[in-house]
Amino acid sequence: MAISFDSALGNHEAAFKLRAQRAELLAENMANVDTPNYKAKDLNFRQALARETGEGSQFGMATTHQGHLATDHGSETGHPDVQYRVPNQPSIDGNTVEEQIEHAEYMKNALDFQASFTFLNSKFKGLNTALRGQ
Repeated sequence: MAISFDSALGNHEAAFKLRAQRAELLAENMANVDTPNYKAKDLNFRQALARETGEGSQFGMATTHQGHLATDHGSETGHPDVQYRVPNQPSIDGNTVEEQIEHAEYMKNALDFQASFTFLNSKFKGLNTALRGQ
């Protein structure tokens, strides 16, 4: 009987990767807190996880004629689930990064990242135990 890592790990692997991507985005936001006209970005985690695991909506727009415009979702931000954050108090220089919110989101993401890591670690320990026959 073969072990399928997809079925053994579930969506924890995809969640782990997405949490890492979100951490990069939040860190980039914090690094650009003083950059004029910088727009804060964040990852829509639920939508991204649904897309990664195939549970999301399969509906999309398709071009059926040469004259149709391409629908490049996420072309501005680089990922289809990355969105610009709407600030509570916009700054005068056009920067939309709010430092306290970014720190709070980064810490929440770090906790979720650690939880994903713990789940993955326990899955691998379970697989290791199963392989040893204990």
